[in-house]
Amino acid sequence: MRIAVIGAGIGGLSAAVGLQRAGADVTVFERASEVRAGGSGLSIFANGLAALETLGLREAFDAVTDSSVEGFAAGQRRADGRWIVQVPDEAVGALRIVDRADLHRILLDALAPGTVRTDAEVASAASDGTLTFTPNSSHLDASERFDLVIGADGLHSRVRTVVAGGPVAPRYSGYSAWRGITSVPVDLSGEAGESVGPGRRFGIAPLADGRVYWFAVANMPEDAVFADEKATALQMFTGWHSPIAELIAATDAEAVRRTAISDLSSRLASFHRGRVVLLGDAAHAMTPNLGQGGGQALEDAATLTVLLTPLLGESPGSGASRLGRTEEQAARGAGTRTGEDQDHNLGPSVSVPPELAAALGRYDSLRRPRTQSIAQKSRLMGQIFQLESPLLAGLRNAVFSAVPSRLVAAQAASVQKWSPPQV
Repeated sequence: MRIAVIGAGIGGLSAAVGLQRAGADVTVFERASEVRAGGSGLSIFANGLAALETLGLREAFDAVTDSSVEGFAAGQRRADGRWIVQVPDEAVGALRIVDRADLHRILLDALAPGTVRTDAEVASAASDGTLTFTPNSSHLDASERFDLVIGADGLHSRVRTVVAGGPVAPRYSGYSAWRGITSVPVDLSGEAGESVGPGRRFGIAPLADGRVYWFAVANMPEDAVFADEKATALQMFTGWHSPIAELIAATDAEAVRRTAISDLSSRLASFHRGRVVLLGDAAHAMTPNLGQGGGQALEDAATLTVLLTPLLGESPGSGASRLGRTEEQAARGAGTRTGEDQDHNLGPSVSVPPELAAALGRYDSLRRPRTQSIAQKSRLMGQIFQLESPLLAGLRNAVFSAVPSRLVAAQAASVQKWSPPQV
């Protein structure tokens, strides 16, 4: 089966690795001139680790991370450093903090040479698997057709339009985040997690080599402009507990980047249409308040790989695989109805083999409810922890201080528990 993956982010590359190893002929199209991870870290909880295991990437991942972060005190603190609530050890479970650059390197190294094509910008996708490229992608044909197109092109996905039947705009949360990784190790005295104040938050997460990934969140207009991002972050968190100022100061100015935090303005009714399927932020962009953006993209990639692997049993890329048949041929051969998705009004010209239609339908039924629920919870958590009013922020702190640890553990487990589907 010939598969096109649009976007060389974590979700897209993970799916490419899994499907290529399963026998698919995979090409990743990335609009940028080079694959860059951005200077930030990523929290991978037990569910993301299980997905990496499913994709055969756990050993390489473990080589650049360690479990010491699991022993750090974590939870929410006040700006002066006093704990509001500490997360019990059993709620944290398995956790790794990884430099995104390291994870990208692992994924790229796992792919066959030439799999990723850069300067390859997709203008549009069609439900029959046809991609149309922009004129500046002059080294590519104007259009090309694939057995399956995986839209992993992020928050501003163009592929999402064909699946949703129209544009689904991002929705700004009301806050933005600076992110950085210190250039040198910083002693955290065994304490990590988040610190919160009215309209502001600061997060701390140690990397395996002693450097620290940090993020600073503040309410602001989406189009806010600052002359010096690092200086602004430092000023906004002046007077907060140690080592917040030290972490910002220990980060190179050019490595401090600010992102407007957004999710999708509406839930998608489906994650697939015809020969096109979505994963990661293209399908369910979420705010980072539960630390699940990367983990859910990995779950998507692992689920799609598991469900499609039984369909990849014959000479990959030869055009003779089971999915090389049209739906009409498959229906005649198997005596079953076609795989055309009538609910999406694909029209008679779109051929979708029943096996592929069934696999994508199961992917949607497994992934859409879970990811959309997590996205909703994450947005709610952001609204709670970005309260601007000192009075309301104080009430929030009092409520969270009174929450029993067993409830905290149960809530964390509901998000972090995941296993690959059985086929």
